[in-house]
Amino acid sequence: MTGFRIAEADLAHCRALLAGGSKSFHAASLLLPRRIAAPATALYAFCRVADDEIDLSGGKQEALLRLTARLDAAYAGTPQDDPVDRAFAAVVEHFGIPRALPEALLEGLAWDAAGLRYADMAALEAYATRVAGTVGAMMTLLMGVRDPRAIARACDLGLGMQLTNIARDVGEDAREGRLYLPLDWLAEEGIAPEDFLAAPAFTPAIARLVARLLAAADGHYARAAAGIALLPRDCRAGIGAARVIYSEIGRELERNGLDSINRRAVVPGWRKAVLLARAAGAMVGRARGAGEPPCEAASYLVDAVAEAPYPAGLIPRGWGNRLVWALEVMDRIDREQGAKRPSQRTYQTVSAD
Repeated sequence: MTGFRIAEADLAHCRALLAGGSKSFHAASLLLPRRIAAPATALYAFCRVADDEIDLSGGKQEALLRLTARLDAAYAGTPQDDPVDRAFAAVVEHFGIPRALPEALLEGLAWDAAGLRYADMAALEAYATRVAGTVGAMMTLLMGVRDPRAIARACDLGLGMQLTNIARDVGEDAREGRLYLPLDWLAEEGIAPEDFLAAPAFTPAIARLVARLLAAADGHYARAAAGIALLPRDCRAGIGAARVIYSEIGRELERNGLDSINRRAVVPGWRKAVLLARAAGAMVGRARGAGEPPCEAASYLVDAVAEAPYPAGLIPRGWGNRLVWALEVMDRIDREQGAKRPSQRTYQTVSAD
């Protein structure tokens, strides 16, 4: 594939923006190949700016409109005169990131800033898909992988990580007036949301809800594992490490009796070292199960990537690689043409009146 370039001054600005305040990104950058470092830095810098813009702004809707305008400019190839915007525009053009992905991220950040609550697990997964599944999908594109199976499994990994965060931070979030536990789960346990927020306390009922969140996260981690083998070989260990270390936060919570009100689960350094060594096994993993359908909340992101034009800069070199790429393109064209053919099925029109 052709080389990717960002102006050095713009990249330096993005690095400075992330320095010190993004420990998770710094850790990930140490585990992924250097060729991904520059575009990932630009991507995370834009995510950071978007988060700050919405979170710290007095007018949330106005902030979202400003960010949407920045997306418009970046995707038009005329980014606003800002180092982050210029670097981000270079990334989306070179790697062919469909607009639906960063747009969904902005939507999720706006939901967060508005303090939305989620009626059930499906609604919570819709939120988690936007704020975390999108990042997993975009990072997969930076690795040069556009296989719908890999995108679906990357969304699973992001979902698992976000659900783990929510399980770990129940008490911390509640003390700041935030509530992510599904409202129907709370109702089943006889917990009134406002009463819980007024005086967050650890109870057997809260323990059961944390356990349910972790079980949901583990389901996504299990599905994500199959997608690691679809990634470039030099990326597998890093993504595998992220998966097992985040999953271990859940195990630490369990060792703490599922109490995420009075203490914060932290994975000790020595255990992380063991998990990193174990993650090396992802280098030889198998893709069995990677073809499972995407989570319902993430299916539109997978479709957006599948329908996006293949970026010219990523056409692989080498006869064998180009053959595989050509077959994938022809398969996508066949699917698109099939979708345009008149359907033989009849549909009933339902009126809203």
